[in-house]
Amino acid sequence: MAQSYPVELTAPDIEPYRKGNTGIEFVTSFDSGVPGPHVAINALTHGNEICGAIALDALLKQGVRPVKGKLSFAFVNHAAFGRFDPAKPNDSRFVEEDFNRVWVEERLDGPENTVELRRARELRPFFDSVDLLLDIHSLSTYSEPLMICHGLEKERDFAAQVNFPAYIMCGSGHIVGRRIIEYTPFNDPKNDKVALLVECGQHWAASSGRVAMDTAMHFLRVTGAVDPSVIDRNLSPEAKNPPKAAMWEVTGGITAKTDDFQFAEEYIGMEVIAKAGTPIARDGDETIVTPHDDCLLMMPSYKQGVGTRKLRLCKRIG
Repeated sequence: MAQSYPVELTAPDIEPYRKGNTGIEFVTSFDSGVPGPHVAINALTHGNEICGAIALDALLKQGVRPVKGKLSFAFVNHAAFGRFDPAKPNDSRFVEEDFNRVWVEERLDGPENTVELRRARELRPFFDSVDLLLDIHSLSTYSEPLMICHGLEKERDFAAQVNFPAYIMCGSGHIVGRRIIEYTPFNDPKNDKVALLVECGQHWAASSGRVAMDTAMHFLRVTGAVDPSVIDRNLSPEAKNPPKAAMWEVTGGITAKTDDFQFAEEYIGMEVIAKAGTPIARDGDETIVTPHDDCLLMMPSYKQGVGTRKLRLCKRIG
């Protein structure tokens, strides 16, 4: 059964950013006039994940500008966010389909016509121009925050420099389709483009708003895009000198085969199971066990239904 959580965050009014200045609604870019990378931060890839929108709203209101290269802020699936209702906060994840699964050229170039595909086609030239991207998300449980990269060496190196939050998870999302961070320009080992995805904690927990801003500041610190004073005034004291983040490899994913899927315990995510062969779930008549020692359980889902992604399994790197 899906769990419910209190909504402790207040969704910002993003309507003032609709026009933007790029010709794409809800995308605003600033050019320093000094050579440097095009750095971008995304919010609202999922319309009910509002912590990133809160962070971008704050940065835009502060008038943050780049000191080199370009800096862009994008409110991505604004159509889904427009349906956000704190009384029913789960209902606005997307309009027709998951925006973070459509980044496959065959679909972007194909004849299908959904709200999310149309928006992806609008945004595609923008993403093609971005060198360094942070995509801000949140989670369905009170899991510890985590950074996700597809796993290329350039991504691992950049994520290690960002070094926030405390977990860096590398590898496939074990999903159908592709996430923005796996869109071809970012997932090319021959270039220097990098896209990272941060999960800031439970969707509407007050702490996720803080983690969104802290992660954005550590990301901007590494890019060198803004004056250090921007980072100093926005970074929370507890996030100023984080310990070295642990890096994990996503080794597998579990998808429900039946409508009768039950976890062995009420996992929230980031639990580490010491021994291989430990039962962690039951799917109909099948018992699911950990495939290796020290197996981290990432992003458990309590949504029911055949084909639902239930969990990712991870092994520590190094």
